[in-house]
Amino acid sequence: MTGYRRIPQARVRPWTEPRIQRMVGAVRTVAMTTVLIIAWAPIVAEAAAHAPDLTELTLEQLMTVEITSASKKEEPLWDSAAAVFVITGEDIRRAGMKSIPEALRLAPGVQVAQFGANRWAISARGFNATFSNKLLVLIDGRTVYTPLFAGVFWDAQDTLLEDIERIEVIRGPGGTLWGANAVNGVINIITKQAKATQGGYVEVGGGTEERGFVGTRYGGRIGSDLFYRGYFKYANHDNLVTATGHEGIDDWRTYRGGFRLDWEPSTRDTVTVQGDLYKGDFGQTLPIPSLLPPFSATRESRDDFAGGNVLSRWRHRMADRRETSVQFYYDRTHRDELLFHETRDTVDLEFQHRFPLGARHDLIWGVDTRVTIDALNKINSPTLVFEPRRRTDHLVSGFIQDQIALIRDRLMLTLGSKFEHNSFSGFEAQPNARLVYSPNAWNRIWTAVSRAVRTPARFERDVRNNTAAFPGSTGAIDTTMLVQTSGNSDFTSEELLAFELGYRVQPARWLSVDLAGFYTIYDNLRTAEPGTPIPALSATPPHIVLPFRLDNRMSGNTYGVEIASTWRPFSAWHLHLNYSYLKIDLHPDRTSVEPTADERRSPRHQVQARSLVDLPWHLQLDTSIFFVDRLPKLVPSVPSYVRLDLRLGWRPTQSFDLSLVGQNLLDNRHPEWGSIFGVPVRPLEVQRSAYAQASWRF
Repeated sequence: MTGYRRIPQARVRPWTEPRIQRMVGAVRTVAMTTVLIIAWAPIVAEAAAHAPDLTELTLEQLMTVEITSASKKEEPLWDSAAAVFVITGEDIRRAGMKSIPEALRLAPGVQVAQFGANRWAISARGFNATFSNKLLVLIDGRTVYTPLFAGVFWDAQDTLLEDIERIEVIRGPGGTLWGANAVNGVINIITKQAKATQGGYVEVGGGTEERGFVGTRYGGRIGSDLFYRGYFKYANHDNLVTATGHEGIDDWRTYRGGFRLDWEPSTRDTVTVQGDLYKGDFGQTLPIPSLLPPFSATRESRDDFAGGNVLSRWRHRMADRRETSVQFYYDRTHRDELLFHETRDTVDLEFQHRFPLGARHDLIWGVDTRVTIDALNKINSPTLVFEPRRRTDHLVSGFIQDQIALIRDRLMLTLGSKFEHNSFSGFEAQPNARLVYSPNAWNRIWTAVSRAVRTPARFERDVRNNTAAFPGSTGAIDTTMLVQTSGNSDFTSEELLAFELGYRVQPARWLSVDLAGFYTIYDNLRTAEPGTPIPALSATPPHIVLPFRLDNRMSGNTYGVEIASTWRPFSAWHLHLNYSYLKIDLHPDRTSVEPTADERRSPRHQVQARSLVDLPWHLQLDTSIFFVDRLPKLVPSVPSYVRLDLRLGWRPTQSFDLSLVGQNLLDNRHPEWGSIFGVPVRPLEVQRSAYAQASWRF
């Protein structure tokens, strides 16, 4: 393929004794999880055997809800051979969440840690960071993963929450369908069709932290087959605070508007065109290294971001499960921050085709091409420099997946792989195999083996970052030591091999349980390797550079379990209980001298418990409790915390809704994260808060 520079060949690692031991550990863990599920399944199945006819179940909607992220086609969540959790628009409303990052707290196995009024660290199944580089996030199929830092700017990812139909959260690899960087999970935010948002909608509210917000939307139709809507949203968010209660100077404001058109020219064709424009500003405080005493200066700044996107999709359905779709989007983002200035343009074109092959095969394949162009023009920030300042990157990929009915309506095997070529690491292949067994209508057992990769970001290839300075000496001369992290043109992709096993059951008309266990093996993980000190004694002021170079010299494994359950003891009372356990073991290579491995930057235990009660007089009382385990490896360390949210809603008619929401009610404030870009900063803490909201539909 022409137009690509030569990619250095990745190191081939020998089958050393530690790697053999990790493989043995993987087999042992999968075997133990299998025994656990096999031992537990008959007990639950015995209760399920006495369940009434499924058409009478009150939780049948959970079993039949259609998802698309797990297999790139519509399928019941119940039949998916993946660890999938769906957050509905109604879940978001009744939890009282006011942003997409906050709504993700509802999913098991997902860590959400807020460390600024507009900043969150969000990951699935570990490896959380300021920019979590192993989680792929999409909005209506448009990727919002940035190749600059390998992560997501969450403040720019928003919409009118009333327009969200559902958020599909896949824990575990999704690279076979979605490509590189869908390593530990995929989050796909799906908005409602325009025909489902007809008429007007207005919401207004405010409180202690949500200082003021307003949203409005209007939808209509032209003729019998063209539906449209437009929306506008404004929000003003207060600062977080320091441990001593002082304001963090990180308040932020956003303005956002957009539209969606859905045209149905025939019963087989659907055309969608949608777009958004947004603008926001925020404050932040960062430590800037200095070569002069006191060697660090605290800088405050008022920064801004803006952007827009347009997406179009044509879908043609034919008889016998045949379907063709073409999707195109253009996305432009702009950020002007204290340390960098970025403008990025992304163009993406995707084709997908699905067709049956015989009576037992359901094939889906597709191709995609993407071009992203960035410009980094921050001249006055020697702290963070990217070279070259401008770069154009290309991605070409294709995938194929076959769903095979080994035993009709009982045993389904899915085989597939993604093949892609990118400008950073060259050719990548990401295969998987998934199997789901349906012994009866209310039990599902599934298993999967997957490979996924996380391709390098510009930060790992092109950055020069001054991270810290401190006094030192060389011989008899006192001087300054400057810690500097640099990218590596040989940095290659991080790799994952995942083994998963899951069980879904509805043993009674009022109870459902979803259990998933996993064991994953990682290789070529990122490290920062120290180099030989570089004297700069003739500089002004004189100093010595202590270089660190990013490299791929760490491996490791993770294992854990995730449980999501729904219990409905009465028609007016819903209970949701989720639990996740995660263990991470990382091992720097023998050639690595990185001092620490960050096993405990993600919580080992997490619990989410929610109670939704419909009271007389059109009242609703909703309670959410979140437990998050401690994070001892952050600087400073973060203790465990329990968060309690309460919502009292009054809905006298289907058109009017009034809500009073209290969040983080158990303490005045608590920290959730401790560093940014790996550099310790003055930690900011999340406060107790309350707000009121009124909404009207017409």
